[in-house]
Amino acid sequence: MNTKPLLFGIIGFLLGGLLVSLGGTIIHKRGASSDTMTMSSMTASLQGKTGDNFDKAFLSEMINHHQGAIDMANLAQQNAKHSEIKDLAGTIVTAQTNEITQMRSWQRQWSYL
Repeated sequence: MNTKPLLFGIIGFLLGGLLVSLGGTIIHKRGASSDTMTMSSMTASLQGKTGDNFDKAFLSEMINHHQGAIDMANLAQQNAKHSEIKDLAGTIVTAQTNEITQMRSWQRQWSYL
């Protein structure tokens, strides 16, 4: 009996599984890296600033950050399986929307727009 085809099949199967596993890890790490880079760039944009310059940049970055949380929470309300996540998402939308409203009010009040 010729066992080469069986051996090659097993090796191919194992290598295929390894490649799929590594590919998923690489994709996951890229996503995490992108998220980290975004937060890092937000934080970096505040470095070296003080006073009005800091406050203006902080409000701008926080509004963007909160809007991202709202966008994610809206997706969770539509797509999550568990009601606990949907409830949390609703709380996030309400709280972060109120905070954005407050921060935009400060931007207008302090002539940061």
